[in-house]
Amino acid sequence: MQRTTNTVTRTQSGILIQTNSIIRNTYMLLSMTLLFSAFTAWLGMITNAPVFGLLALPIYFGLLFLTQALRNSVWGIVSIFAFTGFMGYTLGPILNFAIQGFSNGTQLVMASLGLTGLIFFALSGYALTTRKDFSYLGGFLFVAATVGMIASIAGIFFHIPLLYLGVSALFVLIASGMILFETSQIVNGGERNYIMATISLYVSIYNLFISLLQLFMMLAGRRND
Repeated sequence: MQRTTNTVTRTQSGILIQTNSIIRNTYMLLSMTLLFSAFTAWLGMITNAPVFGLLALPIYFGLLFLTQALRNSVWGIVSIFAFTGFMGYTLGPILNFAIQGFSNGTQLVMASLGLTGLIFFALSGYALTTRKDFSYLGGFLFVAATVGMIASIAGIFFHIPLLYLGVSALFVLIASGMILFETSQIVNGGERNYIMATISLYVSIYNLFISLLQLFMMLAGRRND
């Protein structure tokens, strides 16, 4: 009985050490990719990068699938930086539009960035400290994301302000839910690869920032005459 107890204790200790290592590696890599993404966003701004629109989707999914395929090798690190660098570059023209198109554009960007950071640290910190299992959110988030994508595509053809507002608000909720879900997966053993954990959290943060910026531009933006 004592030997069994010792074995269980060692197993639990090993799982805890592995989980802590994944958490540490995930947040370290996430910090570096966010900084690199900020740098490429700045490049996109100073080079007046064009709005990619739907043309970004093939590149987005291509780099996403490449990262997933290489997740267990050192090339996965290279791939995730390529992915986040590209995402940052596509952010450049959006930031230019906000800053140049609105008299309070800089304030809108900073408010979106600050609120994104606050929401991320609050939700991720809550999931880390409480270690609650939020896996039950998976089905709801998938359905909500599907509805959001369909509504986004519809918004391209039907220019309805309330639709844009609703989609942006929906994606704020989806991104927030994804932060809880993904952090919970890391803490409770649902995700054992820090590269995939990083890319999931990065996408959630990116979508949260974009959605908040769109909401602020629609609700509080003062257009330049």
